[in-house]
Amino acid sequence: MKKSASVIKYLCLSLCCQLATGLSAQSLESLYVPGAFPDRIILNATTEPATSAAFNWRTTDTTQVSYLEIAPAEADPRFVKNATRYQATSARLEVEGTPSAVYHSILVEKLTPNTKYAYRVGSGHYWSEWIHFNTAQKDNSKLQFLYYGDVQVNMRSLWSRVAREAFKKAPDARLAIYAGDLINRANRDVEWGEFFDAGGFIHAMIPNFPTPGNHDHFDNDQKENTISKFWRAQFNLPLNGPEGLEETVYYADIQGVRFISLNSDMVEESDRHLEAQARWLEPLLANNPQRWTVITFHHPIFSPKQTRDNKRMRETFKPLFDKYRVDLVLQGHDHTYARGMAKIPMKDKARSGTMYVVSVSGPKMTDSHVDKAGWMDRKAIYTQLFHVIEVENDRLNFKTYTAVGDLYDEFDLKKQKGKTNLLIDKTPANVAER
Repeated sequence: MKKSASVIKYLCLSLCCQLATGLSAQSLESLYVPGAFPDRIILNATTEPATSAAFNWRTTDTTQVSYLEIAPAEADPRFVKNATRYQATSARLEVEGTPSAVYHSILVEKLTPNTKYAYRVGSGHYWSEWIHFNTAQKDNSKLQFLYYGDVQVNMRSLWSRVAREAFKKAPDARLAIYAGDLINRANRDVEWGEFFDAGGFIHAMIPNFPTPGNHDHFDNDQKENTISKFWRAQFNLPLNGPEGLEETVYYADIQGVRFISLNSDMVEESDRHLEAQARWLEPLLANNPQRWTVITFHHPIFSPKQTRDNKRMRETFKPLFDKYRVDLVLQGHDHTYARGMAKIPMKDKARSGTMYVVSVSGPKMTDSHVDKAGWMDRKAIYTQLFHVIEVENDRLNFKTYTAVGDLYDEFDLKKQKGKTNLLIDKTPANVAER
């Protein structure tokens, strides 16, 4: 069958990925060109995670309408008869050099807290499998979540193992945080295809909380820095951020933790976007009913690389983190691992209660100009990592695992009434620093 010009161009653009993936052009076509069966199915964070869930998926551009069916999961397969059907919001997306596709999204509300649901998406004869997920609890019960640094390159071949090891360690995680640079070139569909392929069903079972990095942005025709054309088509995130930064700056409260995403790339790009985010953030921190606060963005407040210094981020946001006692800051960008709290610079000989972490989950690594700077308590180079964080009452436990599932680093943060957090370093004594 004769291929369309867009498909041919798409496949040509994909050739550079073959060394990393080991796939032929024909294999790439079969993997990443949209079809009648839904693909790129993803579950997203919402503002009411105990009673709502947000979904996205993709189909061929010939699909006129697509649905989500959902029901409480049961061992009896006849549960499917009780499923409720919802019609998705569907929109065609056309990106130069990429076959056009229809992207579908839906937010389902009035779900039951702490309940296992099963859902599928599709229409006609073309449906996904039934997929399980759990709604969050209404109270401040123990919460487990995942954190990944930059994914960015060789997703299918080398990041996939990280995602699978993380799922083995934390199958009951209620959130997966991505600290930017999910892919390398913002509008290359084949890279997004690899990202979704590498995560597979895991993306569809654990709610995702991505923050964008510089590689998730591009310069539009007006030479303005803009989020990837695929970002809002593929994610369905809370719309509670500043105007113009929708679904890149947002927050969600889950079981006693306020999670906040900032768009650091737009901070580096524009005074207007810096000021808008600072104005939006301070009330969220000042009027925070949650016990814990976790903030994620891409460009580190303190960089592990001597050649980098994100002064705008540090001077704008660190005073707010200090004033409102933010607990944990999760970052990416520098393709190495570092964390620090005890030696964070503070005014008036105060002691920081905020743990700053930089990490990398994909295989793109940095070793040049990386030394154990004064702010670091622990570091690693040339190591793919993922992190499992558990929050319960007044204690936060943070575990760092390598891509092969070995524990590399661990610490606790403990709340102290009227004082900054207590850091309890639990790094295994027999694990050498990399």
